[in-house]
Amino acid sequence: MDTEIAALKAENESLKQQLREQGQLPMSLEEFKRYGRQMIVQETGGVEGQIKLKNSRVLVIGAGGLGCPCLPYLAGAGVGQIGIVDNDVVETSNLHRQVLHNSSKVGVLKCESAKDVLVKLNPHIKVDTFPVRLDYSNACRIFQGYDVVLDCTDTPLTRYLVSDVAVNLGLTVVSASGLGFEGQLSILNFKNVGPCYRCFFPVPPPPNSVSSCQEGGVIGPCIGLVGVMMAVETLKIILDSYTLDNFKPFLMQYSGFPAQSLRTFKMRGRQATCLACGENPSITRDSIERGHIDYELFCGKRDYNVCLPHERMTVDEFQKSFLKTAELNHILLDVRPRHHYDISHLPNTFNLTVKELRDMDGDMSQLKREIPTVGAQSEVLVLCRHGNDSQLATRILKDQFHLKNVRDVKGGLFKYIDEINPAIPKY
Repeated sequence: MDTEIAALKAENESLKQQLREQGQLPMSLEEFKRYGRQMIVQETGGVEGQIKLKNSRVLVIGAGGLGCPCLPYLAGAGVGQIGIVDNDVVETSNLHRQVLHNSSKVGVLKCESAKDVLVKLNPHIKVDTFPVRLDYSNACRIFQGYDVVLDCTDTPLTRYLVSDVAVNLGLTVVSASGLGFEGQLSILNFKNVGPCYRCFFPVPPPPNSVSSCQEGGVIGPCIGLVGVMMAVETLKIILDSYTLDNFKPFLMQYSGFPAQSLRTFKMRGRQATCLACGENPSITRDSIERGHIDYELFCGKRDYNVCLPHERMTVDEFQKSFLKTAELNHILLDVRPRHHYDISHLPNTFNLTVKELRDMDGDMSQLKREIPTVGAQSEVLVLCRHGNDSQLATRILKDQFHLKNVRDVKGGLFKYIDEINPAIPKY
């Protein structure tokens, strides 16, 4: 009996010693097992590097095409706190590329859908969600408390805002964009010494030169690769692979077609004349939060409202006119790009893009080659995808070709599908 009691005491003491030793460990035994394959890569810094990840706080702006592939890798790697800013909801048209979401999440906020996946992937991390539209009034408050910001948005306006706020709060930004089968990536304001977005692009691109995924389309795996590269760059920042001595400003460009390619370009450093991070900055936290920096005015926006009210028609009015297509002088013109038109279009329509019309310089003979029945007295009904380009086309037909009876369809083909004929494919 005494021997058994002594053995139990010894076992109890051994268990107590194990618990004391575990209490001194920087992570749980489960975390050691979870991150083991990562820690044995020499470049990660082993346990010390893993603790850096565990203590890091990363804010991701956008849970779409770039954010979706990036977020699970950050969570899986053990980034301790992840914030997600996105006020959009999951739509079916997102799912071919935003693979963090699924069909059951359609209609759910993207940030909440993403959080649901991340906490199941790794219960050892914390995920914060911000279901708001990022703007000058909330950006500084949201950014505070994070170490690195990932800009996964798709507009110059937001990129300037993210960069300006990061400069004023001393945060490093991993910035990327993607469209079609191409993407680009850069690191901005590295350790509050590297160049910011304004250093690279002091003047924004013309508004009519910027396309969104909705307008220009996107190949899922291509933008996904750029999102994964964002995760890699973020880990390198947290793990101190980049230092003030070895970091050089760069712009990485990826293309998926026809052959995959990845090119890295050296970029200039911080500019003394930069309005945000230069020697005499005028873009301060106070000026941002007070709304003194008008990002919309600075970046501009496309003005599609070029038609008068009588030059436009509703989809209901269009449907009544559409039923009269047998009339000789009645012409339906679809001005979407050809590959859009081939996906889905109404019968008995002609297809010419705005660019093609503009390039004709009002030459009626060229227009007649494409639309033989057109004439000065023809009634032309113009539609596009959402009712924007059709206004531009209407203006060209009236002002350059001097056609009098031209009207565009408000809301375009998609509104016609939604309200009149949902049997037509909508992409």
